[in-house]
Amino acid sequence: MNRIDKRFKELRRKKKKAFIVYVTAGDPNAKATERIILELDRCGVDILELGIPFSDPIADGPTIQAASQRSLSNNINIGKILGLVGRVRRATDIPIALMTYYNPVYIYGIKDFVKDAKDAGVDGIIVPDLPPEEAEELISYSRRANFKNIFLLSPTSSRERIKFITKKSSGFIYYVSLTGVTGARESLPKDIANNVKMIKRMTDKPVCVGFGVSTPKQARSIARIADGVIVGSAVIKVIEKNLKKRDIHKKVARFITSLIRPVKGI
Repeated sequence: MNRIDKRFKELRRKKKKAFIVYVTAGDPNAKATERIILELDRCGVDILELGIPFSDPIADGPTIQAASQRSLSNNINIGKILGLVGRVRRATDIPIALMTYYNPVYIYGIKDFVKDAKDAGVDGIIVPDLPPEEAEELISYSRRANFKNIFLLSPTSSRERIKFITKKSSGFIYYVSLTGVTGARESLPKDIANNVKMIKRMTDKPVCVGFGVSTPKQARSIARIADGVIVGSAVIKVIEKNLKKRDIHKKVARFITSLIRPVKGI
């Protein structure tokens, strides 16, 4: 069984919600990323979204854009990221989904990308700028490898679109809580609960909410209505504030612990 499916099965049995964290691979460097991943696992993070840096991240706000630039300045590429995953796999079984734009995957070669990622220990992929109508090749190779394709829904998605995305997505459904780019927000839209409920009426696949979550209160409110909470930019901000500190992974762990407690306490 794919690690993502296995984790959600375990969570449902325990009646718990998933806590999912995004970090950019290679930010501030590959060694620090490895330490952060292992620390996230120790903190109880359920699924890791590992970002592949890209020069034109159109869905990302300034925080993750800066993280991508820091990573690219270290000459990080897909091969090095897969090597990083292979190394952490010696110590952790945490489910890992790569988050990337389509261009790096296309240039690498779709078939080779799925094979090499799977061989390295990756469990799935999220490609924000690849609509499922144009993803049949990726879906086909992924299905053969039991490699998950996680697609996104947003507040503007129609009922027809929701039905289509929930059918095509595997692993879980990624619900983008707001219109616009990634980034921590002081408040989240009030229509999240109704939108998540509508999506859940159309599928039995897990529905996880991301974009904007940055406080324990927000994490708790999302966990009450969704199957999982996704935190990204808020974590990157902690990394950004501690770039040159040797215990950067400990700083990240302290922040994550403050968010994970309200999610797991529900």
